[in-house]
Amino acid sequence: MASAISPASCVLVDASIYIFRAWFSIPDSITDHEGFPVNAAYGFARFLTELAEQAPCKNMAIAFDESLSQSFRNEIYAPYKANRELVPESLERQFLLCRRFSEAAGIACFSHPRYEADDLIATLARLHRSEEQPVVVVSGDKDLAQVLVEGDMWWDYSRKLEHDINGVKEKFGVYPDQIADYLGLVGDAVDNIPGVPGVGAKTAAGILDKYDNLDSVYENLDKLFELPVRGAKTLAAKLVDHKEVAYLSRLLATVESEIDIDDSCIIRTAPENRALEEVIDLMGGRGRGLADRLSHSYRQM
Repeated sequence: MASAISPASCVLVDASIYIFRAWFSIPDSITDHEGFPVNAAYGFARFLTELAEQAPCKNMAIAFDESLSQSFRNEIYAPYKANRELVPESLERQFLLCRRFSEAAGIACFSHPRYEADDLIATLARLHRSEEQPVVVVSGDKDLAQVLVEGDMWWDYSRKLEHDINGVKEKFGVYPDQIADYLGLVGDAVDNIPGVPGVGAKTAAGILDKYDNLDSVYENLDKLFELPVRGAKTLAAKLVDHKEVAYLSRLLATVESEIDIDDSCIIRTAPENRALEEVIDLMGGRGRGLADRLSHSYRQM
């Protein structure tokens, strides 16, 4: 899959999803010298090393969620992500190891106390797209597909799937710039975004195929009964009754791309071998060969 990634691309990585995937897929019997689990950190370190090998791009950054339970969206809607269980301490400490490994690998890391990783990636994409660099968003989260414009790519690394804007349409039924409107209609149970009751994924995609965005949908309520979607005759009433919820849901689902951050240093630097070895020691000595692989991939850029 790496052949599709241009060396001129700006690669932006959503860290949390790959940390959690490692946490759930690798046994917690993998521990450090004191017996604390390091399965997530070790899995993430392997993922990042493989990514650096498969995408030999000079511009790369990783966005971390500084808080997994609070963001500016909770100020708008308190129940946002309130359905999620608190991150156990054994995983929370591994997030720090993942960041230390990333920094030692020579890859810029970003986080913010009020904004989520998605927002940081959206901001970095906007800033570097202005320099005519194609953007590759590495994530399995469909929310981040909304960042894409022509020439960009959404790379679900774990599933080995790459999608440009047309591929996003084929996969989700809507184009990237419609993702927030789509989530405004269907909601997102994972993030506790309510959406409009009774509007499912296929119905939402069918609505937006005819009317590009939520504003246009509400301007054409009297025509919705003509759409070839399930429950077309009752759509207008549902949307009228839940208009405030639809717009709130779209707002919550929309990534913020205007964060004031210093993006001047996302050029990959040579791995710091001593720092890498220190992190590997903290992981119980797991992954001794990763430092050499990172150094080799850096020389291949």
